[in-house]
Amino acid sequence: MVIIAAMPRPSSLLGAERAIVRADASDPDLRIFKTNIFVHDQDRSLDFYVNQLGFDLLADARFTNNTRWIAVAPPNGSAILALLCGTPGSAEEKLIGRETQLAFITEDIHGTYDRWRARGVRFTQPPTSIGWGGTLARFEDIDGNHFELMTSAHLNQEIEGVRREQQTKLEAERRAAQELEIARDVQARLFPQARPQLETLEYAGLCLQARHVGGDYFDYLSLGGGRVGLVVGDVSGKGIAAALLMANLQANVRSQCAGGGCDPAGMLRRVNDLFYASSAQSSYATLFFGEYDDCSRRLRYANCGHLPGMVLRADGGVEMLEATCTLVGLFAEWDCFIGECQLNAGDTLLLYTDGVTEAFSGDEEFGQQRLLDALCRSRGKTAIETIEAIADEVRRFNPGEQSDDITLIAAQVKDTAAESAGTAEQASA
Repeated sequence: MVIIAAMPRPSSLLGAERAIVRADASDPDLRIFKTNIFVHDQDRSLDFYVNQLGFDLLADARFTNNTRWIAVAPPNGSAILALLCGTPGSAEEKLIGRETQLAFITEDIHGTYDRWRARGVRFTQPPTSIGWGGTLARFEDIDGNHFELMTSAHLNQEIEGVRREQQTKLEAERRAAQELEIARDVQARLFPQARPQLETLEYAGLCLQARHVGGDYFDYLSLGGGRVGLVVGDVSGKGIAAALLMANLQANVRSQCAGGGCDPAGMLRRVNDLFYASSAQSSYATLFFGEYDDCSRRLRYANCGHLPGMVLRADGGVEMLEATCTLVGLFAEWDCFIGECQLNAGDTLLLYTDGVTEAFSGDEEFGQQRLLDALCRSRGKTAIETIEAIADEVRRFNPGEQSDDITLIAAQVKDTAAESAGTAEQASA
């Protein structure tokens, strides 16, 4: 006799989701897949099993020889009944209307009995107590195939145990999702909430996270004296671990910039020391720190193992701001070198993380050249329009699931009010 238990698990044609799969793949999974029930009319039988017994329809397919294969299963069961048509005169036809030796187990045999009888199911034996402490009923389908319906206190205890486990799991998943939402909100507050106003620079940034939280970091820092710090970083790892490192890096950078000053190299050395001391040995971050002076339009920068910043000149030329030192937080002995770049009206600075350039379409990366082309196509747009347009291009290139955070800062150098007035005066003259 085959016993099919109505256990509370979801439906799946192959049963992979309907029973517990062993974690150890060295011991291959094995379970009952299906049993055949031979019938005269598949449509009538399908109506009986679905509408009278309340089974799920899992498959209804025709093969090249015009054979029809219908698969149904109890809504919470773990095995499939294949409803096969016995052709007249065949050996299969003789199997119609037989004792199938199949037993269905339910936690409420009286409720199931009443419900099925009300739907027209014919029982040949009502629920009857049997010697081993269970209850047994017998019924048949429209073709006279005979089945048993049974219950037992032991089964009900198992079902209730599974139900409690599922409720506990669902509650844990709910709490985890809630905690992730809280973490996401907290991390969102770590990104800059305001931009220091400058006369000669218009800038904007964004971070599109691949998960609830991530390891990308961007910031705007008021350094005093008409100077602003533009920061983009990417810490090692993914998810919660990366988010914690990101918060650590952000706190270190902001704390070391809080006093202003004019020594980016010394500030970054202190950031490295703090990050190295407070993170695991294998943790690190790439970081681009740029100090822009509103008066001179000069950018002093440190590229700490990060992707090169791009400067698109007003005349169409391109300058790449390559690495000036190595990763932050990986080495106790660390030094920083500062590069300088003179920016002029009409120039655009673009900072980004590898979630942009390493976005995949098939086996192909978005890459730096596509990024540069997208930047060139954004000429004439505002800073926020530029980064939004680039992000849209990346997502169109890779329309599937985002695998890494996408972070961008665009900064556009503009004329001062006095320069604009002077240009207008010269034009009128």
